[in-house]
Amino acid sequence: MDPRIKKLARVLLHYSLKLKKGQLLRIQGELVGLPLMNAAFEEAVDMGANPFLKLRIPEQEEYFLKHAGDDQLKYLNPVNRYETEKIDAVLHIWASQNTRYLSGVDPRKQALAMKTLRPVRDRFYKRVNEKTLSWVGTQFPTHADAQEADMSLEDYREFVFKAGHLNSTDPVKHWKKVAREQDRLAKILNRFDKIHVQSKDTDLKLRVKGRKWINCAGTENFPDGEIFTGPLEDTAEGVIRYSFPAIYMGREVEDVRLEFRKGRVIKESAGKNVEFLSKMLDTDKGARYIGEFAIGTNYEIKQFSKNILFDEKIGGTCHLALGASILESGGKNKSSIHWDMICDLKGDSQITADGKIIYRNGKFTI
Repeated sequence: MDPRIKKLARVLLHYSLKLKKGQLLRIQGELVGLPLMNAAFEEAVDMGANPFLKLRIPEQEEYFLKHAGDDQLKYLNPVNRYETEKIDAVLHIWASQNTRYLSGVDPRKQALAMKTLRPVRDRFYKRVNEKTLSWVGTQFPTHADAQEADMSLEDYREFVFKAGHLNSTDPVKHWKKVAREQDRLAKILNRFDKIHVQSKDTDLKLRVKGRKWINCAGTENFPDGEIFTGPLEDTAEGVIRYSFPAIYMGREVEDVRLEFRKGRVIKESAGKNVEFLSKMLDTDKGARYIGEFAIGTNYEIKQFSKNILFDEKIGGTCHLALGASILESGGKNKSSIHWDMICDLKGDSQITADGKIIYRNGKFTI
């Protein structure tokens, strides 16, 4: 086994989750991620915690979404509710054998299934916000994810571990340094109200007064590197054109352009899969509003990989998530979706706050 896998497991359990003796830990993911699952399971046992595995089987999920009736899609398994109340920590390992296994599923059925799970998802994030539940998601390198990123498995493995600084002797020391710098930036950003993003094909204004900028340094995503907030829901005005494909539930939507008025997407277009985009935006009332505005700060991630864990962190980008707000930011938008879309700001671009330039050509100026 690559020794960095065990190192990653230790970082996730000790630094990210701060797992304690006696806590109930759910480790979830696909079977292809079993090496990291095993490493995390063993580390948790050695710490005196109580781990259990929850396997995700893509073939079953695909069959269910294709063949289940609406009454089945609307059924909320009470076991999901029970687990959400009882677990103390969650380690979500993203590792795919086939990243496009849901490509043939009806978007309407996907949206209905997501809507059914919303009460469990809302309760999960409420507990996270209340600090009664900790969670972290990470990537385990697989052939499918490497192919999606147009890399060999070896190159992708190095890409993943380098982004998390797992080649260093003390990755935690690096992430604590990131946390200190981003805390400084977040404190400054908390003073502002009016945000204006300008770049090629993008001219978008929104307001954030009274909302909180959150410092992300490896405690809920790993690797990490972003600062985000929840904009005032009815304030987005203007247009944004996304530089990279927007990927959601195994579907790739290219050249997305959104026009906002009074916070709501009033017009959407795309070069590919526009029908899927529109279906997702019509999932519920909140799906056409912004739940998150964020700036990526991880300059170790230098290329788009079609994996949102890494892509939303790319240094020199911003991303807006349509749908549900993250509670800790003070955002109030509710939806069954949370879809991050990424805009490159490394070229001729800037962000102003209350008329002051705070970010130019991919770098903070404050």
